[in-house]
This record gives sequence, C-alpha cells and structure tokens, in this order.
Amino acid sequence: MYHFEYLTKAKRAEVKKPILQLITEVQKDLEKRFTFQYKFSGSDELNMITYDSRTNTGFDFDINVEVNDPNNNFSAKQIKQSLMNSFNKFLKKYGFDFCEDSTRVFTFKAKDRKRSLIKYSCDIAVVNNYNDEDGYWHQQIIYFNKSQNSYEWKEQPSAFYTFWYRVDKIKDGGFWNEVRDLYLEKKNNNHDLNKKSTSLRREAVNEVFLKHFYVE
Repeated sequence: MYHFEYLTKAKRAEVKKPILQLITEVQKDLEKRFTFQYKFSGSDELNMITYDSRTNTGFDFDINVEVNDPNNNFSAKQIKQSLMNSFNKFLKKYGFDFCEDSTRVFTFKAKDRKRSLIKYSCDIAVVNNYNDEDGYWHQQIIYFNKSQNSYEWKEQPSAFYTFWYRVDKIKDGGFWNEVRDLYLEKKNNNHDLNKKSTSLRREAVNEVFLKHFYVE
C-alpha cells in the first residue's frame, strides 16, 4: 500500500514559482515570433495533485499552452519545436532537464540527482480552443507521430469531452469531495504498474458520476 496524500495549494504555489518564471522568459523570447497564453490543467486544475511523503514519489503538473496564430502562419511542427527550443534555452537556469518530446506533450523534469529521484515534472500540451457553429467548445492538440516524425493538429477524443462534462456535473451537484476521496483510495491501493494516475482519476470521476446521475 502507498501513502499518497494531496499536495496543498500553498505547497503547489511554492513549487510553481520557478515554472512561472521560466514561462515568462519563454514568452519574452518568442514574442517577436508569436505570443501565447497558458493554463495549469489536469490534476492541478482539479486540485488533485498527490505525492507520497514516505517514498518521495514525484508528481506532475499539466500545462496547456495556446499560441496566438489566427492567420495560421505557423505549422504544428514550427509551433511545437519553437516552444521546445525556447524552453531549452532557460531550463538549466531553473534547475530543469532539457525537454523530452512525446506524442501529446513535451516534458521537462526537476530532479534530485543525489538520490536519483524525479521531484516533479511538467507536461506541456500545445492546444487550440474554439467554438463550433453551434457554440460548443472544442479543443485540438498538437500530435507528434514518432514513426513518421511528423506533427499535426488533432481533435481531442470524445472521452475527453465526456470527462469534463462529468466533472462539471459532479461539481455542480456538490459531490466533488467524493471524487477526491475515491481517487486517493484508488491511488493508495493500486497494484497495477501500468495503470497511471490519469486512468485512476477518470475511474473515480466515472464512478461518482454514475452513482449520482445515471438513470436506467
């Protein structure tokens, strides 16, 4: 059994300081090419970042970056690689390793080299939010196809929208603490090394949603 607990808002704010300083430097570095805004998302947005104080298991921040490119002057590849190159200029200054590119995000990590531990990591997703003709919110994400070494914009899958719809319904119904309790229970009793926190969080949301809103 693990001993996960929630990271407090105060601790999160303390850890975020160098990340915010880093992003400000990147914004200044790229402002002549393009500007962007960003938002902490995922577990931080949901107030669900966990850590195991007994094992010093690292935790993750998820950050969405949205580039201001209304005229589509830059390709998906140009945008993502420009961001990664700029981040790489400043990462060492703030104690992070260089970016690692993956299918949906690029990641940089803060490491405790003496103990060979990852203290925490940041996953940066490059997104485009828009409303369709009927006013419904949509989100695209830059997707990296490793086998073809290509980048393209892809619409988020239907499960993405289902998840956030259920989150909103649960919060509006006043049941969010049930999700937090269930998620922590799942993390502390998870023995499947292939099951990541994202899957456990989705399970907790789905179970609480079905408990309170599902009608046969």
